[in-house]
Order: sequence, then structure tokens, then C-alpha cells
Amino acid sequence: MTKRIAIIGAGFAGLSAAAKCAQLGYETHVFEKHSTPGGRCRAFNHNGFLFDMGPSWYWMPEVFEEFFAEYGDKRADYYELERLNPSYRVFFNSHEFDVPANTNLLGQKLEEIEPGAANNLKQFLKEAEIKYETGMGEFVHKPSHSIFEFFQFKIVKALFQLHLFTPISKHIRKFFKHPEIIQLLEFPVLFLGAKPNKTPALYSLMNYADIELGTWYPKGGMVEIPLAMEKVAVKQGAQFHYNSDVKKIITQEGKVTGIQVGNENMKFDAVIAAGDYHHIESKLLNVENQSYSQSYWESRTMSPSSLLFYLAIDKEIPGLLHHNLFFDHSFDKHAEEIYDNPQWPSKPLFYACVPSKTDKRVAPEGKENIFLLVPVAPDMTSDENLREEYLKMLIERLEKRTGVAIQEHIIYKRSFAHEEFISEYNSFKGNAYGLANTLMQTAFLKPKLRSKKLENLFFAGQLTVPGPGVPPSIISGKLAANTIHQTYFSKRS
Repeated sequence: MTKRIAIIGAGFAGLSAAAKCAQLGYETHVFEKHSTPGGRCRAFNHNGFLFDMGPSWYWMPEVFEEFFAEYGDKRADYYELERLNPSYRVFFNSHEFDVPANTNLLGQKLEEIEPGAANNLKQFLKEAEIKYETGMGEFVHKPSHSIFEFFQFKIVKALFQLHLFTPISKHIRKFFKHPEIIQLLEFPVLFLGAKPNKTPALYSLMNYADIELGTWYPKGGMVEIPLAMEKVAVKQGAQFHYNSDVKKIITQEGKVTGIQVGNENMKFDAVIAAGDYHHIESKLLNVENQSYSQSYWESRTMSPSSLLFYLAIDKEIPGLLHHNLFFDHSFDKHAEEIYDNPQWPSKPLFYACVPSKTDKRVAPEGKENIFLLVPVAPDMTSDENLREEYLKMLIERLEKRTGVAIQEHIIYKRSFAHEEFISEYNSFKGNAYGLANTLMQTAFLKPKLRSKKLENLFFAGQLTVPGPGVPPSIISGKLAANTIHQTYFSKRS
């Protein structure tokens, strides 16, 4: 009889796990509380404006290509991809800096800021390439059950080139002195969940992904990715159940026997939990079946949360690109207010995404679709007055830098912060990006893919290996599916 697997959650990890489980021959059922796939990468429409709700950066394109190739498909058969050039615009205090989609051109521009920077960039990226190839080629595909998985000669040899014990802040400063170049290279770290002086230099691999591999955009919005992945999974035989909130994982004698969806109990031979790890353990399992205590979770360093705004503007806004980073205030001060002394930031850095600059399908003609994001500390609260205060602050800075009026041209607005991350995604402390990528929360030091208490319960997503972000989540789902196949069902066949 065909074994039945339940997957909780249709985010990137759940979609990836569904496709792989179905391909492996299991009867695969995905249960999702929302009405569409994507998890945090859902979208909503308002009068002709299509808003991506979550991820907006398309990096590491080979991970997506590999996903479709795994099932005999091509990404191009599902959605069109465009490389952005410039990749993004950075607003410093007194000027703007466009990051070209060409490494040599970027080197030339950095040379104008700091003599020697062009050659130093080449060396920096050469080292970052080694980290990327090792990290994305070896590390992320390990299930990280044990440290011994990393004791292969190739990996041990590469460890000396990964700078695991060197902070990325120190590593960048070995090559560059100018504060704007340093900020430019430290920016991806802001979303990894720790200050640059607490993040391993291993993560300069993100700079390689940014500068060498490029920033891309799927036409129709980021939501096109999960819609395509769902089609792949369905083609493999997976079945999706939307508006189906899982209330309990049913267990007996150290094993999962099924799940409760609404008021209905369903029998399954195994479960992959691709929702929030903490929520799954603390809300869907009895205490004796939880691998990690509440005190364990409280001791974890979480990534930032985000204050988000979705805005419809009734005119075009010159002076902005698709991606815009506002570094016009102190990077160090904002990082301190996220990590060292958690509070609502006084003068926040922020990110403005304007997909209508690239894709006319996401806004009516002559209008603009704007997504604003402020990284903030997790475990905070906000009310409508506070959110309005921050929106006003951001709009004033946008108006100052673009030279055009925006406030009176806002015809729709919606905010999203900690409270919504919790209510929509069951996110622990309202975090946006999972566990911080500190050294002590890397690889086998993360919560395990496999439950320590229940032999047929497995996990996938940003709170387990390999970590946060869209490409790692896709890999996580595949890892969980392969692990359940290799370590559980294969031993019983």
C-alpha cells in the first residue's frame, strides 16, 4: 500500500517537499491555512495593483533552475525572468549610487570612491566565490543531523577558506576603507539576523550572489514562483488542500499517526511540518513530544521583523528604480536598535521596492506600486498611530530625495508588521526571516530536520537547515523529503 505523507504549509519549503515526495512515489497531501500557495510569498490585488506581500529579491537563480530541472521542466516554461540593470539604487546621505549589473563597471565606480577598490573587489569576490561554491554546493545540501557530515576532505579543506570564525565586518574592512563601500557590502547581512560584527565572513557568499550572479525579477511578480512550483508538484501527483488549518498532530507511542484539520482527523504515515517550527512544536504537539523547550526558543537569536507598507500611487515617481536602499542615516545606529537595545528605530534605514518600474502588469498605466520595508527588532508591538508615524517619516524622505509630492497621491495603503506575521504565519516573536545566521546557529547547530521524539515527524523551512531565504527554503523542502525517504520509509520497505 502506498504510504501517505502530510505536509503542513504551502510556502517554498512545503512546495518543494511536496514535489519531491510525490516524485518519490508517496501519496502526498499539502495542507495550507490560506487560500493560495506561497506562504509569505503570497500576493493580493487592489483595483489593478498587484502587491507581492513578502520576498521581493530574486537571487541565486540556479537554485530555481535546478528545482524545475529536477522534474524534467524548465523555469522558462512557467515564468519569464529579467535581470535588473542597474541591480538597485542606494541612497546615501548626499548622493545616490547605482549598482550596475556588471562587475567590471562596479569596480570602476568603486575605484572613483577609493583608489585600489577595483582590484580589491576582484579579490574579495574571488574569495566569496569559493564560499558560495562550498556553501551552496556542499553545506546547504547536508541534512545536518551530525557534525560528522562535514568531515569530508573536500569540506574540511575548504573550511580554511570560509572564514567561519572571522566576522564579515572585519573581512570586508580588510579590502575596503570607505564607509559607503563597506555599507554597500554589509547590506545583505542586515537581513541575516545579526550585526556584521556577529555574522561569519562565510556570508560574503551573499555578495557573490548579489554582484556576480545578479538581481532578477520574475515577470508578473514574485508570486509567479510558488504558483509555478505548485503546478510542478501537482504534475508529480501532490494534492493541495487550501483553507485547511492544521490544529493538531496526532501521535501514539512515539509515532505520528495523523493530523487534525479543522474538526476532522486524517491518518498519515508521516508528516513534514513546513510551517513555523516553534508553532508546530508548541501548539500542535503535546509537551512530551516537543524536541525543544520554550526556554530553548527564548534563548535563540532571531532575525529581524519588518514593518511593511503596500502603497498604490496615482502617478509615476521619477528618481526611483525597482529596488532602492535608503542608507541616508546611520547603519550602526539602526543595527543597534534592532540587536543591542531592541526598540522602534529613531532614524531607520529602509527599502523601497517599485516593481511597476519593471513590470506594467503590477499597476495601472501611469501609476506606481510601492512596497516599503523597515527592518525592526522582533517581539515588538505596534498600533495604527505608530505605523502612521513611520509611514509619514518614510514618505517625507522619499519626497525629499525624489523631489516630487507623494503623500497626497497615495490612493491605497496597507501595513503589515509583527502582529500580522504572527496571525498570518504563526511566526515566532513576529520574526520575518527565521533564526539569525550566527556561528552558533549554523548547520548542525540549528533545530533538526527530524524530530527527536517522534520517528516519523520531519521539519522544513527557515527555522531549520539550511536556513532563511527563498533558495534555502526550497532546498530545505527537498532535504526533508529525501530524509524521510532515506531514513524512515526505506528502512521499512
